[in-house]
Amino acid sequence: MSAAPAWHVPHWQRLQLALEQERMPHALLLLGPGGLGKRAFAQRWVARLLCHAPQAGEACGECHGCRLRMAGTHPDFYRVELAPNREGKLRSEIVIDQVRTVCEKLTLASQLGGWRIVLIDPADALNAAADNALLKTLEEPPAAALLILLADHPERLPATVRSRCQRVHFQLPARAEAKAWLDAQALPGDSVQALEAAEGNPGLAATYLREGALPRREAVRSELAQLLAQRADALVLAQSWSQDNPAQRLQFAAQWLARELRAQTAGERGPLAAARTLPQLAQWFEQANRARELLRGPLRVDLVLLDFLSLRNA
Repeated sequence: MSAAPAWHVPHWQRLQLALEQERMPHALLLLGPGGLGKRAFAQRWVARLLCHAPQAGEACGECHGCRLRMAGTHPDFYRVELAPNREGKLRSEIVIDQVRTVCEKLTLASQLGGWRIVLIDPADALNAAADNALLKTLEEPPAAALLILLADHPERLPATVRSRCQRVHFQLPARAEAKAWLDAQALPGDSVQALEAAEGNPGLAATYLREGALPRREAVRSELAQLLAQRADALVLAQSWSQDNPAQRLQFAAQWLARELRAQTAGERGPLAAARTLPQLAQWFEQANRARELLRGPLRVDLVLLDFLSLRNA
C-alpha cells in the first residue's frame, strides 16, 4: 500500500484513538473538495475495521476478512451508490429503496462477528426520501454498525443528517505540502502550474497532469479573451467545447473569470484583458457556474455552452 498523504494523518490518528478507546461514532461524514483522497481514506478505514488481524493499525491484507473485502464479497460491508434505472441509465440520485435495503441489513447480526459497515458515496446525491430513510437509522443506530457518508458538496445534505454524523473535514494542505506530494507522484508536466490550475488541490493537480489538461486550460483563456474582444464566434466555440471535456472547460472558464475579477478589483490587468465592467464580469462568472450545474441535467451540452458563451446577459 502506498503511503497516505500527510493531510490524512491527523484524521486517521483521531479515528484510531476513538477505536482504541471504544468510542467510535455510529456515523462519519467525510467531506471536503474532491481530489483530497476522501474515498481512499474511507476504503482504508473500512479495511481496518473489517480486518481480523490488523498490524500497526492497518489492515493485514491476508486474513479471511481482508480476502473477502478485496474480493468484493464481504457479507458485512454494503455500498450505496448511483445505480442504473429501469432503462439502464445511471440515476442522478440515490433513491429511498437503496437506503432502506442497507438499513434493514444493519438490524441483522454480523455474519462474521465484527463491524457492519455501510458506505454511501456520493451522499450528497441522496434524494429527499432517501435522506429521511437514512435519518431514521441515524437517530436509532444499531450497535457495532458504522455509516460512512462521502460528500464533495455536504451543503446538499439536510442539517438533520449532517448533525448526526461526526465530521472528518478534508481541507487543502499547505502549498509546500501539496507540491511535495505531487512531485512524489513523478507525473509529466509542471507541478507548480498544475497546482495553480487546481487552486492548491493536489489530487486535482495530479489529474490535470495525467490528462494533459494544462494546454486545454490555456486554450480556454485564449478563447475567452478572443470572445470578449469580439474576435471569436460563440456558436463555433460551443460546438468545439462540447466535443472536448465541456465540464472541465467550464471549470477553467470560471477560474479565469474569477482571476479577471480579482485583477480588475485591484486595478490591475487581468488574464483576459476584458473591456467589461465588474458587474458584467461577475454575472458572467455566475453564468459559468450555473452552466456547470446544468451539465448535470438532461439539457443538450452544446446549448448550455452556447447560452454561456453568447454573453447574452454579460
